[in-house]
Amino acid sequence: MSVELNHTIIHARDNRESAEFFADLLGLGIASEWGPFIAVQLSNSVTLDFATVPADKITPQHYAFLISEAEFEAAYEKIRARGVEHWADPHQKLPGEINTNDGGRGVYFLDPSRHAMELITVPYGGFPK
Repeated sequence: MSVELNHTIIHARDNRESAEFFADLLGLGIASEWGPFIAVQLSNSVTLDFATVPADKITPQHYAFLISEAEFEAAYEKIRARGVEHWADPHQKLPGEINTNDGGRGVYFLDPSRHAMELITVPYGGFPK
């Protein structure tokens, strides 16, 4: 059986703000708007469907994205240029830094709804040989 993630819903204080923040950071477009959702499509056909909910109903989640070195460089430049607080670690102990785990680069930052976003260029454990 083939199982693929098709979409996930991300709660946001403002679905447009969060969708545009994420899409712009990674050079993606808004894929569609349907009902309460604004979708951003990833390269593997998965969509992130941002939905506006009351701020007190948002439970911060963690979302990690595997991207190329070129995409990382472009996104990290935007993070720095916009003054987005970021860390080399998920515990936010190494501010203003990136990590170099498994031969790649990674960075953690918060989106407008305070979800913990992570960009990595090599999966943890490295690429299969």
